Amino acid sequence: MIGLELRHELRLSQQLVMTPQLQQAIKLLQLSRIELVDMVRQEMEENPVLEENAEPVERTAPETTTDDAPEPPPPEPTVQVTSEPTEPETIAGSREIDWEKYLENHANQLPIPPSGGRPISDDLPPLEATLVSATSLADHLRWQLQMTVVNEEEDTFVNLVIGNLDRDGYFKEPPLEELAREAGLEVEDAQEVLRMVQAFDPIGVASRDLRECLMAQVEALNLDVDVRDIVDRHLVNLEKRNYQAIARDLEIEVEDVYEVAKIISNLEPRPARNFATDETRYITPDVFIHKIGDRYFIVPNDDGMPRLKISNFFRSAIAAGPEAKEYVQNKLRSAQWLIRSIDQRRRTIVKVTECIVDMQRDFFEKGIDYLKPMILRDVAEAVSMHESTISRVTTNKYAHTPQGIYELKFFFNSSIRRTSEEDIASQSVKNKIKEIIGKEDNRHPLSDQKIVQLLREDGIVIARRTVAKYREMLGILSSTKRKKFF
Repeated sequence: MIGLELRHELRLSQQLVMTPQLQQAIKLLQLSRIELVDMVRQEMEENPVLEENAEPVERTAPETTTDDAPEPPPPEPTVQVTSEPTEPETIAGSREIDWEKYLENHANQLPIPPSGGRPISDDLPPLEATLVSATSLADHLRWQLQMTVVNEEEDTFVNLVIGNLDRDGYFKEPPLEELAREAGLEVEDAQEVLRMVQAFDPIGVASRDLRECLMAQVEALNLDVDVRDIVDRHLVNLEKRNYQAIARDLEIEVEDVYEVAKIISNLEPRPARNFATDETRYITPDVFIHKIGDRYFIVPNDDGMPRLKISNFFRSAIAAGPEAKEYVQNKLRSAQWLIRSIDQRRRTIVKVTECIVDMQRDFFEKGIDYLKPMILRDVAEAVSMHESTISRVTTNKYAHTPQGIYELKFFFNSSIRRTSEEDIASQSVKNKIKEIIGKEDNRHPLSDQKIVQLLREDGIVIARRTVAKYREMLGILSSTKRKKFF
């Protein structure tokens, strides 16, 4: 028999419970500025209680200072709500809020200042009428196809090829035979049509490899036989700058190989370069760091951010009945929490930026060579936050500084040991490597070991493999590939 027994046990355990409001606050903190604007506009569409206020309001200038001098008035929040309850249990909804009084007080609340967006005028065309799109490579090729005499099968084949070009303008997949069969063409005829496409502008488009791309350009430009031979047989040696091997095989002088290499260097290895579909990415700073006298001021960038307020329309809806009242109250809680979260995000970014300016003052005064080693823990301890919070605050957040626009993460660097002075930031070492290579003789480029020696003369102790790693991170080729023969 199996005995059944009832027992009461008392257990004590710690558990982290993340409320939806807390999850939203964390999400807001890690969003970039553009993502935040999109998210706010989406919330405005989904929550009828929220609306954008267009009334202009004056505001005071620099809000935060990093000196020990008397501080100016506290920063005005991006979006404000007056008479808002501050007790956590109120936000959680465990205690009833007098929403009628809340809305009555909020009607007198001043909205945040206007954004620096596009002015509204009846004389100006709508914004969508001023937008244009660049011509794509596919459209450019199809336009040329329309002016070419082809039959139906060839037209189908060319459109299939155009639809399978990669971002560099190459035709690599699927195999030519497969597209020829789908278009109803013989493989030999498909080869001829492909060569016709490769003669379109840009010349070399729809090539299957680099050799075929360059050969199409050589044929179109009617270059001499040496250029044809080197492109056809010696691209590997050309890439390795093994000019002596090319000269021996073609039985020509090395100086002639140099001249041919000059010509080939002017050919286009990426036909679709001028038809790149990637949009230019514009960075909007989250904060501005201004120096006025000997003091630095951190000013949050509120331009372009929707200015939220609670709609007064829903004041009358509360009295419409219990169901309407519950619906409106839920939406009001959500709107209130969103407004508070955005304001807290803004204050947190300003606080972290203020700490960064304090720790990296030499950088703002003198430039990148004076960037100090700094890790997330340094800032986290200074502002009494967790390192994960600092990581979220500094990711995809940008500051406009006297030295230029930098992501806040830029200021966090590991340390490199010095022989006599204090440690230097790894970013400063990368900058020194870039400067050293920028001043070298192109005919006799510096090896990684030579760069190690030059850095050691400045008191920076670094291994050769570290120099190679930093050089690759900077997108700089090795000394053998940087060497110029002409």
